[in-house]
Amino acid sequence: MAARIAGFGVDGLGPNQDEISIRAHGMLALNNLHSAIVQPDVVANNFEFRPMMFDMLQTIGQFNGLPSEDPHLHLKNFMDVADSFKMQGVTSDTLRLKLFPYSLSNRAKTWLNTLPPDSIKRWEDLAEKFLIKFFPPTKAAQLRNDIAMFQQFDGESLYESWDRFKQLLWRCLNHGIPEWIQMETFYYGLSGKTRDIVDASSGGALLDKTYTKAYDILERMAYNNYHRPAERSIALNEAAGLLELDVISSLVAHISSLKKSIETLNLTVDARAQQAHSIYNVVTCVFCNDPHVYDDCPQNPQSDCFVGNYNMNDPYSNTYNPDWWNHPKHFYFEGQQQGSAYATALQDHGPPFQQQHY
Repeated sequence: MAARIAGFGVDGLGPNQDEISIRAHGMLALNNLHSAIVQPDVVANNFEFRPMMFDMLQTIGQFNGLPSEDPHLHLKNFMDVADSFKMQGVTSDTLRLKLFPYSLSNRAKTWLNTLPPDSIKRWEDLAEKFLIKFFPPTKAAQLRNDIAMFQQFDGESLYESWDRFKQLLWRCLNHGIPEWIQMETFYYGLSGKTRDIVDASSGGALLDKTYTKAYDILERMAYNNYHRPAERSIALNEAAGLLELDVISSLVAHISSLKKSIETLNLTVDARAQQAHSIYNVVTCVFCNDPHVYDDCPQNPQSDCFVGNYNMNDPYSNTYNPDWWNHPKHFYFEGQQQGSAYATALQDHGPPFQQQHY
């Protein structure tokens, strides 16, 4: 076994592990907390950040690394702030490298801390790594597709369309689209009415001009269009008011129709309820169950109908019919009377003719 060198391990290349405490193994050495940005040397003896720098960075806002944020715009705004200060003995790249970490927050700040220590020595390296992270090729391809498929929206003015198209170009600075294709794409993306106005303003056809002249024509027309928003706003407000009135009128008419339908339904329900009540409460005779009162029942001896029926059973009557005598409620045989109504009539009034007639 190789002999140990005093204070070093078996291999002689590192400190003796027996000399390090267990607690010390779990502690992080401060010399490992290096930033990814190599801090450049500053010749000036009185270099310090001014409070105004942080105020201006707060004005432009910190970059959080969200998909909705524009990394190109953040770099441009940051360089405008950093280049606003000049210090003797401090280069622009040095000031940018030292100040840029203060313009990041949340996910973007975490990304910068995860870079290898001392891996960034120039401002160009930092800007390139920043764009690769937050502006990947897939996002650039999507923006190039948005530029190629540009179309003017319904109700969008020339100024709004032109401004939106320029923003698409700015968001993808590495789109690689030639200027003449840019102008052609915007021209054919306009509506037919807007293209006619642009051609009339250019004295023929916009595409017959050079890119510089066509750009100036669109800038002048957009400027004039931007300074006439009052008429368009009034028209939009009037249209919105008419639309609001139409919606309210439609709602009132619909509510009125529903009210009438409900009233008609209630009347129908009441009529059917009354009809059902009438059917349920129909008067029936307690004797024969026919739909009449007992006073009008033909079997009631005290009613006029009974007298008529009795005469019909009289063989000496002009209205006598022998078939009536065999009615289930009026037949008489073997000295027994069948039918309570007829028996009651005989007891109360007596026979209307002599017994021998039977």
